[in-house]
Amino acid sequence: MLHAALRAFAEEAAGLLAGETAQGAEIPFELAEAAPSARRARTPLYCYRPLVGEFLRTRASALERLPAHPAAAGALADHADRLPRYLSALGERPSGGPPAALQAFLGRVFAEQTDFALDDARFDRAYARLEEVLFAGRTDAVVVLPVLGLDIASDEVVLGEGLSLRRAEALPGAPTEAVEQADVLAVFRAVIEDRAPDPFAQAGRRFRRLLTALRLYDDGAIAFGPVAWVRVDDGPWRGGLLGTGAGAAAYEGVVLLEAEEEDELRAFCNLIARRMPRAGELAWALGRYEMACERASGTEALTDVLLGLRALLEPEGQQSGQLPGRLAALCATPPERAALAARAAHAISLERAVVAGTAPRGEQVDELIDELAGHLRALLRDVLCGHLDSDLRTLADRLIAEAAPA
Repeated sequence: MLHAALRAFAEEAAGLLAGETAQGAEIPFELAEAAPSARRARTPLYCYRPLVGEFLRTRASALERLPAHPAAAGALADHADRLPRYLSALGERPSGGPPAALQAFLGRVFAEQTDFALDDARFDRAYARLEEVLFAGRTDAVVVLPVLGLDIASDEVVLGEGLSLRRAEALPGAPTEAVEQADVLAVFRAVIEDRAPDPFAQAGRRFRRLLTALRLYDDGAIAFGPVAWVRVDDGPWRGGLLGTGAGAAAYEGVVLLEAEEEDELRAFCNLIARRMPRAGELAWALGRYEMACERASGTEALTDVLLGLRALLEPEGQQSGQLPGRLAALCATPPERAALAARAAHAISLERAVVAGTAPRGEQVDELIDELAGHLRALLRDVLCGHLDSDLRTLADRLIAEAAPA
């Protein structure tokens, strides 16, 4: 990715700079002493050396406006901690970040040239020097995992910190088994330092947080495939189990992420990752919701959904009978609260029949369980996003009291 981005930028820069010189722009020169030879060891000779770096600095703003500049700067930004070392190795000031590194890189590509023709050998030497500094003691690892129940309109949705969603056919060299399972792949890229944690373990943590965010973002049945594939540098793909909650989802349907929704999803995933609960009722309820998402049928998910709702709304215990009223107070408008409370009570009455295997089957039962799961998802999402206070029981009781007759 870094090579492709820099190559595209160098090609555009060559066209721009060649056009400048063709229109009369002059490259400054310095008078430098030529390297001595055995024949003229006592007679110094001088030559004119083009100051390409200075010429590039005066056109920095024009270079930054090139279409390929953002991608090249972004690719270098992934290695920001080693850019000062690269700049120092070229004799430049070790500050300025990706823009300064791009200037220095172009200076190496076009060193001592006046026509700015992009020469493959020169580019390869300049890139090899950059790669030597950036990747010494590092390993490039990629982990991919099929995403079931999700489709994206763009070829790639970048989520940050090495994590992205990619259309399977848009990922060059993707493992055939992963492409056959899903249209969308979760991709984790990491540059691994010596003695750093296993990239497979890093990917597992990131993928688990991503799956939680995707399930809270929309009510579709999103799951991960059971096998992930990892590739180190240019080696072969190796399969392995990540334990990221893969399994059969309880509800059918595909979530389509449109291009205009990408920023919203990116912000939502980052927010959920920062506010993910580690313990307490909210963490328990979130875990029950994710278990429900992995059940093979709605009836199997009913107990998980009710356990999640009870953790949030009924700390006094099931015998208190507070769950239907509190759920209705939070998730329905005043005219519709009685009907929602009745449906919630009916779902509770079905739980024992589900355990005993005598529960009636049909679309109405599945729709009822689907509705309760949607309410649990909405409550979890709103608390994690900060729209609702985490003390949902107190909030529900206040709403009930406000709606009661004087």
